[in-house]
Amino acid sequence: MKRMLYKLVLCGSLLALTTAGSSAPSSEVVWNVTTDQKLIALTFDDGPNPVYTPQILDLLKEHQAKATFFVLGKRVQMFPAIAIREVNEGHEIANHTFDHHYLKNVSSEKLIEEIRQTQDIIFDITEQIPHVFRPPGGFYNEALLNMTKEDKLTVVMWSWYQDTKDWKKPGVDKIVHTVLSNVHNGDIILFHDLEGDCSQTVEALKRIIPELKKQGFQFVTVTDLIAKNKSK
Repeated sequence: MKRMLYKLVLCGSLLALTTAGSSAPSSEVVWNVTTDQKLIALTFDDGPNPVYTPQILDLLKEHQAKATFFVLGKRVQMFPAIAIREVNEGHEIANHTFDHHYLKNVSSEKLIEEIRQTQDIIFDITEQIPHVFRPPGGFYNEALLNMTKEDKLTVVMWSWYQDTKDWKKPGVDKIVHTVLSNVHNGDIILFHDLEGDCSQTVEALKRIIPELKKQGFQFVTVTDLIAKNKSK
């Protein structure tokens, strides 16, 4: 019944989100949002992580901050309670494929199958329908864009200067510096809550979030940030 409802909603009532970001190589892809408001989107790829995603959620809750989690379908199946918590605490759950295949290694058709599989998994577990998708590794082509557009998914990347590369474990200071040294209204910041050790990401967030709050920034979901696009 849930899957049938998902299909009906997807086909009948979802509206495509307006894309933004003048720095994007394609008008179909969001890299950042032009806004005069002090808004930022924190995004986390490749989760949920059973140890570190709950710590990230605790931090976000402490600071009344919202974020967008680009989850893998297989990990939502493994850790459904965390995905449900993300939704229940007001965060956005978004699609990052089922198994993190790069488009350079598989066909667009294979990737869209994974995207649709993950849409079903997320809806079955959380009763939420993702509106946004981020391709693993940032790889996309026109065929993929056309197919995600048909599925009413907006492709969202990240501000090119806000890739923390935290998955490389570059050190907490490096992660903090990447974010704070060149922050702008409408930035989309890339973190990871992937499988393995994400302790540097958690420790960096303990410094990043309070400092950005001190500077007057508010933390919103990607969808809410897109809705603030000044150039619409």
